[in-house]
Amino acid sequence: MNRDIYQEPLVSRYTSREMQELFSERYKFTHWRKCWTALAEAQYELGLPAVTAEMVAELKANIDNINFEVATAKEREIRHDVMAHVYAYGQQCPLAEPIIHLGATSQFVVCNTDLFIQKQALQLIKKALIKVISNLAHFSVTHKDMATLGYTHYQPAQPTTVGKRNTLYIQDLLMDLDYLEQLENHIKARGAKGTVGTQATFIELFNGDHEKVRQLDQLVAQKIGFTQTFAVTGQTYPRKLDMKTAETLSGIGASAHKFAVDLRLLSNLKEQEEPFESKQVGSSAMAYKRNPMRAERMTGLARKLMGLPGNFAATAANQWFERTLDDSAIRRMDIPQAFLLTDAILKIYMNITSKMVVYPKQIEKHLKEELPFMATEKILMACVERGKSRQEMHEIIREYSVAAGFAVKHEGLANNLLELLAQDDRVPFSQQELDALLGDYQAFTGRAAMQTVEFLQQYVDPILEKYKHIIKDIDATIAV
Repeated sequence: MNRDIYQEPLVSRYTSREMQELFSERYKFTHWRKCWTALAEAQYELGLPAVTAEMVAELKANIDNINFEVATAKEREIRHDVMAHVYAYGQQCPLAEPIIHLGATSQFVVCNTDLFIQKQALQLIKKALIKVISNLAHFSVTHKDMATLGYTHYQPAQPTTVGKRNTLYIQDLLMDLDYLEQLENHIKARGAKGTVGTQATFIELFNGDHEKVRQLDQLVAQKIGFTQTFAVTGQTYPRKLDMKTAETLSGIGASAHKFAVDLRLLSNLKEQEEPFESKQVGSSAMAYKRNPMRAERMTGLARKLMGLPGNFAATAANQWFERTLDDSAIRRMDIPQAFLLTDAILKIYMNITSKMVVYPKQIEKHLKEELPFMATEKILMACVERGKSRQEMHEIIREYSVAAGFAVKHEGLANNLLELLAQDDRVPFSQQELDALLGDYQAFTGRAAMQTVEFLQQYVDPILEKYKHIIKDIDATIAV
């Protein structure tokens, strides 16, 4: 690391080596050479006299040994990165030098390479996404019966279960996975479309043979790792695709953000926490602290990711006619960042969900503190069954609920709602009977446990079975 200049934290601190390599200059320029080789090879196979087998062989032999210094020096001179690399490649391939980039425009290598890199990057994102789903599924089934307070407006509400709550996060991620798989189907090669997408130069090269030019487009795409090409393009592939890619990745960021914020709130309640290492320091001043730093980091990274789609929408909307160059600089930054941010977020998400900690006694304590309030509707129905007016009982219960709440908040006392109700002759139940109405607080969770099981069996297990080979390949305990 060069410590004298700015370093991108996404690379130096947060992301996986695999994702970093995909967006490296070596990977990009190597694929540029693969594109030039594929074009020459396809032209040769389709009978273009200017291209020989020896030229193709020379190009293939020099794909990986890139002379970066030559390309860098040439770019400083001519201020054009593609032509600088055409020159550098030609220096190593003197026989093939006359036909490198034959009939192509700069976006032949740039667009096709960008699309291929994104295609590979989405596979890494998909693997991590599935692993997070797997981790949360295991956690959900393990804690499917553990009753816990539900919250609306971050105020105690009816109980749910720890497992059921986590199915909500899974459901968000399943939607993300669905959108991601739809996106994969839209990523095609630009192919060999020529300067403004009309293939005019290739028609000239093949003496007006439209069928050979059509075959060239498909053949080049196959040689660089695609099964399909965009049917029509301008000078670039449609920037609408970039917008949809950003939206899909941003959606993953939003799902992760929701989970991370909830975990931070649970950490404050001391009910559930992210993993905490034995020698981890929570605060430089307060030695006792166990800050949810992973979840906080995920929140911050997700916030950045969720802000990117607007840039892509503006770029897609401002491509005048066949293309303008205002897309170049911003895409150089935003496309890698979108993927690197998603990679970093899912890396943290995997780590947290692999070893989340639950504190049942703290959960039970909070349940017991609020359960008398949770039981008021049940008490109200039971009073009606004993012949009392619903409206009268509702008002009585409301008055005593306010009084009990006042005692808890202003005097720091325990919740005495049931005692207050039992002392009122208008309420047709004794203290013992009211206690019995509360019963097992598990009963207040409704179908939460069964919903968890049904959801996992119907929606999650088929996905995990389909991608079980992926799950085994990922180390979810990776340090973050």
